[in-house]
Amino acid sequence: MTSTFKKPFHALLLGSLLAITVWVPVPAESLYSDLPDIGDSAGAVISPEQEKQLGGYMMRQLRQSGIVLNNLVITAYLNSLGQRLAANSEEPTWQFTFFVVNEPSINAFAGPGGYIGVHTGLFIASENESELAGVLAHEIAHVTQRHLARAFEAADSLSVPHMAAMLASILVATQNPEAGMAGMAAVSGAAMQYQINFTRANEYEADRVGIQTLANSNLDPFGMPRFFERLQKNSRLYGSRPPEFLSTHPVTTNRIAEATSRAENYPAGEIDTLDFQLVRAKIKVFDYSDPQQVMEDYQRYRDKTENAKVYKKYEYALLLAETGKPGESLEILNRLHRADPDRIMYRLDIARLYANSGKYEKALALYKDALSLYPGNLTILLPYTQTLLVAGKAQEAYEILSDIIKKQYNNPRIYKLLAEAAERTGHKVESHGAMSRYYNLNGNTRQAIQQLQLARREAGVTDYENARIRAKLKELKELLEEEDRMK
Repeated sequence: MTSTFKKPFHALLLGSLLAITVWVPVPAESLYSDLPDIGDSAGAVISPEQEKQLGGYMMRQLRQSGIVLNNLVITAYLNSLGQRLAANSEEPTWQFTFFVVNEPSINAFAGPGGYIGVHTGLFIASENESELAGVLAHEIAHVTQRHLARAFEAADSLSVPHMAAMLASILVATQNPEAGMAGMAAVSGAAMQYQINFTRANEYEADRVGIQTLANSNLDPFGMPRFFERLQKNSRLYGSRPPEFLSTHPVTTNRIAEATSRAENYPAGEIDTLDFQLVRAKIKVFDYSDPQQVMEDYQRYRDKTENAKVYKKYEYALLLAETGKPGESLEILNRLHRADPDRIMYRLDIARLYANSGKYEKALALYKDALSLYPGNLTILLPYTQTLLVAGKAQEAYEILSDIIKKQYNNPRIYKLLAEAAERTGHKVESHGAMSRYYNLNGNTRQAIQQLQLARREAGVTDYENARIRAKLKELKELLEEEDRMK
């Protein structure tokens, strides 16, 4: 069950997440000449499969901490953009998982196994899609160039769950320092400090490869240096607390000049999309601590006429809904929908407002119509099944969700909904199994085991089901033992 790595681990922990980077001076003339041979040590130290396993464990820990944003639309947009870039990277077959961290600071990070996290603050700081894509392309390059794998060259006899717990604790510490340090103490058993020197060459290489990826994806290659330059210019406004991105990805004038020079070698690409601006508007409204005050500012200063930009109208509609005016919100959203009927976000927000006001049939009709245009789209299917459950149509929800899980999604929300639908339709063994999967994906191993034990006690468990439950219980108990050893 447990995997170990074969070398001492003094420099592993902070370096294993490239969001935590130490800048080491390197002469400009040796920025590329001194890069390690990627085909040598990195591939021998940790395999892509081991990286993927470590990333999966880390993701479970992050979900358990509560910092992962569970918004289907925002996550789907990020994955769409990320997969577009990954398909045009130097390793197009590499599997990536992009997720959103609910944190207003400006940062992104590459974790093991192709897991790339983006803070909500980075969406707000990016003025257009190519700027966000520039940061994503940079993080993708860290993974494809095996910078992470080199961090494991100092690892020895450290199990995957142990490393994952420590990596997750480091990330949680960026949101909640006390909780993060407590987590590190729990899994390490001592207050030890770890450090790895990711050289300036690593960052320059990620810039170089990332800009090429932007160009290959028909995105503006200047998105990366433009974002770096604006952050650097604004850094003096942050005082003693600069954006996390500047701490983990140090930006200098020379680096900006180098990135700009490289971008000039490629043709111009797409700078922005409406989807990016709509997602950015959604995050802004989501992050407002006082939506009512923002609404008053809008009404005082903002252009709400037909001349306003589409994404500004959308943001205003979301603010109206957030401040208890769903009727006025629906008027704007319906106008936007009529002008652009294929835009999925409008349909989802309108359906959500209908469902929230008890107009379930209207909501369900909108979801069904959207599914006729986008069959199998998870961002539609999950709110659709949730509305079916609220509307008392559990059997229909159960049938849809049972079909969805055949595609092996690792989205906890699917299993939570399936558990409810299975419970309501009398499939109690399946309900416990779905809840076990939900808890497992969220890093709650003990609760996952309890659900399988309840499943075994249900009447009518078949021999086949019992055998599957026993096998899964064995796996989870081994994982729990490993987790308990870390405490």
